[in-house]
Amino acid sequence: MTAPVGLATLAHPAILVNFMNRLLPTAFITLALVLVPAAQAAPDAMPAGIAWKQAHEVDAAFAQAKKENKPIFLYWGAVWCPPCNQVKATVFSRSDFIERAKLFVPVYIDGDAPTAQALGGRFKTSGYPTMILFRPDGSEVTRLPGEVDGARYMQVLQAGLAGGRDVRSLLAAARAGKALSANDWQLLGFYSWETDEQALLPRADRVATLWQLAQRSSRAAPEASARLALKAAAVAASDSKSTLDKAAALQRVRAALADARVSRANFPELAWGAERLPAYLTEAGTPARAQLLREWDQRLMQFASDGGLSRLDRLAAANGRVGLARVEVPTGALPVALQTEVRAVSLLATREVTDRYEREAIITSASSLLADAGLLDESDAMLQAELRRSATPYYHMLGLASNARKRGDSAAAVRWHEQAYTTSKGPATRLQWGASYVRALIDLTPDDAERIERVARSVLGELAATPESFDGRNSNVLNRLGARLNDWNKDGRHEAVLARLRQQLAGVCAQLPAQAPARASCSAALTRSA
Repeated sequence: MTAPVGLATLAHPAILVNFMNRLLPTAFITLALVLVPAAQAAPDAMPAGIAWKQAHEVDAAFAQAKKENKPIFLYWGAVWCPPCNQVKATVFSRSDFIERAKLFVPVYIDGDAPTAQALGGRFKTSGYPTMILFRPDGSEVTRLPGEVDGARYMQVLQAGLAGGRDVRSLLAAARAGKALSANDWQLLGFYSWETDEQALLPRADRVATLWQLAQRSSRAAPEASARLALKAAAVAASDSKSTLDKAAALQRVRAALADARVSRANFPELAWGAERLPAYLTEAGTPARAQLLREWDQRLMQFASDGGLSRLDRLAAANGRVGLARVEVPTGALPVALQTEVRAVSLLATREVTDRYEREAIITSASSLLADAGLLDESDAMLQAELRRSATPYYHMLGLASNARKRGDSAAAVRWHEQAYTTSKGPATRLQWGASYVRALIDLTPDDAERIERVARSVLGELAATPESFDGRNSNVLNRLGARLNDWNKDGRHEAVLARLRQQLAGVCAQLPAQAPARASCSAALTRSA
């Protein structure tokens, strides 16, 4: 995509200070909204140009692929999901992807479609978006990374379509010390580990294995090697039991930052890991941390003005810079120059976007960026104005609820959660939004047992109408809800409420076939061990 006019100057925001400082926060948002298109009809689920098979056609699609000796490309997503809309805007709308789609059978499973959650269990998909490439015989080749830019995505897709070994075989060969080609490492290094659902690697083995692979591939495929190292460090940062060598990991991260080509290939890991990884790899107040933060910030500044990156990616670069600032200043005001850049980047992104899928993702990203920078009023104004334009306003309501929490306004947060649940659409979506509403009530109004029970009963009451309520991703949502309710009742004060909810759920479970796996999932959802 073409870079917005003037975006290159944002690496040095002082150029824009005089102009931006004359705009009050509300005026900034008003200007942004004047320049966006008026309300539109709800967008189609997918961009035009590809004849996607739908959830009810999955078996026919696999039969067609086998008959025509074509691979299958399966996309699992949801209409409200910001990363899904980013993929639609930056990958599925590309002319080369549309042309390449003639080589495979494209399948789209919307998480709210009938049978979708059962299919999610069948294909081991949970997170949106998940994209899987299968051979004509139905065996899985690889899972594609949704966070990379369009050009990199096409490279990984081509590697998967080339007819070589699948990722499972490549992983086994690499762990056994066998030689892999650069193309093999490309496929393995840019595998979508986040949507793997532990199909290839148990979570407990992930850090050690990814780090080992990073070391073995460093000469043959430096870009893939860096991604594996960054993934290993990111997983280790969230695992208190990890034994990753931090000094070695720090060296690998700095090497990636120093190499323009390697860092560009691994832009997503560097943008979204900017807050967690420096804090994990270095100690507060040390020269090592100061140096790492400087090097990281310089690279993100380059990303922010990279015309080859999408608007969404440039927003992510700005978000990464905010994350770096939060390593040393976890709360409170950020430097004026950085806040100015955040405002400017958000304004440019929302002003120039015309693609309807890109807009859904950009509003989420830009409003989150403003909130992370402490500009909650601007974030609120952007989200509220978008409610009348968006095809999925209930998603933006969760952003408003989050902002209210940051202000300490529990009443407003609860109101937004309630409105989001009330207006949400689709059985899987309503379950997820309803569970989120119940958890918010427990967090913010834990003594309001009557309301918590009433909302929980409403959520459970909708399950009976959807036979697959206990399959796939839905099962995970219910288990988390059950765990939260049981934690709320850990002192036994709400045992009567839990007893009534369990009784209600038992009635739903009784309607399922006795031997169906879903019945076991249903029965376990609110147990004390959930």
